[in-house]
Amino acid sequence: MELITSENIILIGSILLIAGVLIGKSSYRFGLPLLLIFLLVGMAFGTDGVGIQFSNMHSAQFIGMIALCIILFSGGMGTRLSAIRPVIVPGLILSTIGVLLTALLTGLFIWWLSGMDWTNIHFAFIPSLLLAATMSSTDSASVFGILGSQKVGLRNHLRPMLELESGSNDPMAYMLTIILIETITLGGELSAGSIILELILQFGVGATGGFLMGKLTLWLIAVYRRIDANAQSKEDTGQATSMISILMIGAVFFTFAATTALAGNGYLAVYICGIVLGNATLPNHRGITKFLDGMTWLAQIVVFLMLGLLVNPHEMIDVAAVSLLIGIFMILIGRPLSIFLTLAPLHKISLRSKAFISWVGLRGAVPIIFATYPIVSGIEGAGQIFNIVFFITILSLLIQGTTVITAARRLDLISTDNPDNEDFGVELADELPTSLQTLTLTPDHLAKATTLRDMQLPLGNLVIMIRRGNRYIVPNGTRNLQPGDTLLIIKEDSANKPGKV
Repeated sequence: MELITSENIILIGSILLIAGVLIGKSSYRFGLPLLLIFLLVGMAFGTDGVGIQFSNMHSAQFIGMIALCIILFSGGMGTRLSAIRPVIVPGLILSTIGVLLTALLTGLFIWWLSGMDWTNIHFAFIPSLLLAATMSSTDSASVFGILGSQKVGLRNHLRPMLELESGSNDPMAYMLTIILIETITLGGELSAGSIILELILQFGVGATGGFLMGKLTLWLIAVYRRIDANAQSKEDTGQATSMISILMIGAVFFTFAATTALAGNGYLAVYICGIVLGNATLPNHRGITKFLDGMTWLAQIVVFLMLGLLVNPHEMIDVAAVSLLIGIFMILIGRPLSIFLTLAPLHKISLRSKAFISWVGLRGAVPIIFATYPIVSGIEGAGQIFNIVFFITILSLLIQGTTVITAARRLDLISTDNPDNEDFGVELADELPTSLQTLTLTPDHLAKATTLRDMQLPLGNLVIMIRRGNRYIVPNGTRNLQPGDTLLIIKEDSANKPGKV
């Protein structure tokens, strides 16, 4: 566009958002990840489509940095320590060693492919590793958008394991990308010792900074509540919640900036800060979570629309063949091999679970954002790296993103016990000695009992609501139950049950 004005930017941005939402509304009917729709909408309005010109990599990197901070913080807020405790070891191994192995295996394949006469890419070993490192982390937003839309639960603690992996593996991919860029820039003079030291520093300062900032933010919230003496009144609860939410967003960006200035990993710090806050007692926790969910969706949508505008689809045609080979290698060999090697010592994780984890290796906005770093740094061949990463991201979303539920069903990993009670819009105060869970009834549940009176729930469990389709039913002992009914159950926490004297 010849005239770039504030009004035009607002107009174009609003059109993109509205078009993406309307088109994305029907995406789940076809099994397409919603964020892929926004990516395609951005491409349709870009250079090779409507003709909107956007090629500023520095701006794209800055916007992506802000969005990624919000996304990682929100992911940390939603990570329950009680849920990830059983899977913390495999989750952290996957997010570190798993990412490293994925980058190494894929990098070796790209290097081998570059030596072929028929290919149009000719990367040396380090640039091959750099290309692999930019796309070595996974993205869970599309996966759990599909699972959440169809109310699908997973067995064997797979959901918290995948959430922990995807929430904590971006920092590792970021560090590998930055270190490899430094190595190329310095002409390979970066020693192994300095690389190890930088990794330790990034992880150590990042983890410590995130924890301390989480605690500091909790203290600031307490100070705010003491200053606002009326925060507990019904009239001011909404305003207090809004102000606390804004305070937390400010803490997110301060955490990232301060940790990065101290040579730590800001993305890791933001994620850990979110975990600290998400597992603390916050006023109107549900309201804050809803606010952050909205911010997260907006951040993801803006990033995918922007990245769609950034790419020139005709340039991807030149690297389509090699991108397809690299993408297929990552999906069928690189990711599965790294997962099975990483989890080999953990015999309690079944082969079916490992196979599913291997398949849920979705690439998303993060690899594309990381692919802008070589361009900004002036690395030779950076344009090809960006186009290859973009192509593979679309390929991953199309192949893996549309088959996640099918894979879970074929591997018999679908669970009917769903602890998510969002359908009922109910939240309990954190200080209460109870918790909520949901149970979707199957014919097996109703084989011996078709009423609540005859079901004989465990001691300390009480059904407080039944959801049947779009109806909500107040339960009683004689109510006939049907397959597909979802029960909202209030459950007494075991820690609060009286012990033996």
